[in-house]
Amino acid sequence: MKIALIAHDEKKDDMVRFATAYKEILKEHELYGTGTTGTRIMEATKLNVHRFQSGPLGGDQEIGAMIAKNQMDIVLFFRDPLTAQPHEPDVSALIRLCDVYLVPLATNMGTAEVIIKGLERGDLAWREVIEKRNGEQNGNE
Repeated sequence: MKIALIAHDEKKDDMVRFATAYKEILKEHELYGTGTTGTRIMEATKLNVHRFQSGPLGGDQEIGAMIAKNQMDIVLFFRDPLTAQPHEPDVSALIRLCDVYLVPLATNMGTAEVIIKGLERGDLAWREVIEKRNGEQNGNE
């Protein structure tokens, strides 16, 4: 699976803790991250993370482009709901793309843990959802 790891400034520590706690699961997948978040995860866990620009500089849009091309399977985006973000339109667009292309999206640690536990168990139903989504996307080209 291709997994995007994104976190607003006030949630970066949470994302690093999450990646550290689930390192053994995450290492089995292709990881993508925005700017500082990706760097901090790599430093803390030694996981390989393909880094894009920071969110305000277009990183959210780069991940959104992957979603639109059916090249991203999961987005874990720890958002800070209490702080205004200068790139909020980009954040909204990313969330919209996840909805349009049926990409599982977690915006907080609780939901991210449910998704990662599904990966860990290797649920057949989980794989069927992804394969169905991929088939629908390929059929619409």
